[in-house]
Amino acid sequence: MFIRLPAKRMRHTCLNNARSAGVLLCFIVSILLTGCASRPALLESTYQTLPSHVELKDVPFHPQVEYQCGPAALAMVLNYQGVNADVERLIPQVFIPGRDGSVQPEMLATARRYERIAFPIRGTLDSLLTHLAGGDPVVVMQNLSLPAWPMWHYAVAIGYDLSNETLILRSGEIKRHMLSFSRFDATWARTERWGFVIAPPGEVPAGISPKRAVDAISAYEALHGASAALPSWKALTKRQPDNAMGFFALSNAYYVLGQVNDAREALIQATHTNHELGVAWLNLGLLLQVQGHSAKAQQALEKAAQLPGPWQERAASALQSL
Repeated sequence: MFIRLPAKRMRHTCLNNARSAGVLLCFIVSILLTGCASRPALLESTYQTLPSHVELKDVPFHPQVEYQCGPAALAMVLNYQGVNADVERLIPQVFIPGRDGSVQPEMLATARRYERIAFPIRGTLDSLLTHLAGGDPVVVMQNLSLPAWPMWHYAVAIGYDLSNETLILRSGEIKRHMLSFSRFDATWARTERWGFVIAPPGEVPAGISPKRAVDAISAYEALHGASAALPSWKALTKRQPDNAMGFFALSNAYYVLGQVNDAREALIQATHTNHELGVAWLNLGLLLQVQGHSAKAQQALEKAAQLPGPWQERAASALQSL
């Protein structure tokens, strides 16, 4: 009965060789290419609200051998959360031989297989530092060469020093690699500043955008089911009370689990949060109709029928059956 919005496929960038920075040449090339990099501008609030120095020293270190920086980086953040995942077991799940590396969707999907939700972060240095200050190591992707001759690399950001404007990374064969903000950002920008944090079900890190949070939990639910995802939907609506799609997704999870009254209340919250969310009005009307609340169902369905979108036809049909 319910209308569920399909999760969009993640965009594939051409990541054809996520190589290790452990090779000395990689670092030499990186230094040469970023020596004149401009200093990335940080928000004034970043300096005012974040600690001047953060280092997550308990993040394990796995040296990254050639072409296997993806599995090693993922193992570090999983191990940090107490997940028993070693590099050798991760290699066949993440590493794609034909591409000599690991692509972004496989990194996120593998984290989900280990019952962790992978949340892509906002692509700003301020966001990266904020996650580190919140205790979350961040898997970052860099291009250590030119865009026309990419040398892809995954590292794990574990800390920073604002006074010296340096980032601390687990990278390549270096456990504590210090890199200036400007040099790091130059290599990070070539991957559209892509990175992610992981969290167990029931936790949503601060600073994740509403859409990315919904997409991440939806992907987890597709793999593990509504019952496993329900704590995360609850956490998301608590963390982001203005996220109408979060309430809409929460209602779907409740409905699948047979908690119809809870589903109805979540839909009411979704429509209150966003009066223009037609699919929420449609589901609310259908649910109220089944529960015998004809007058309220008619109001909700009329609202859905007035809003442009694919739900209009279904709403009109439901109104005729009232």
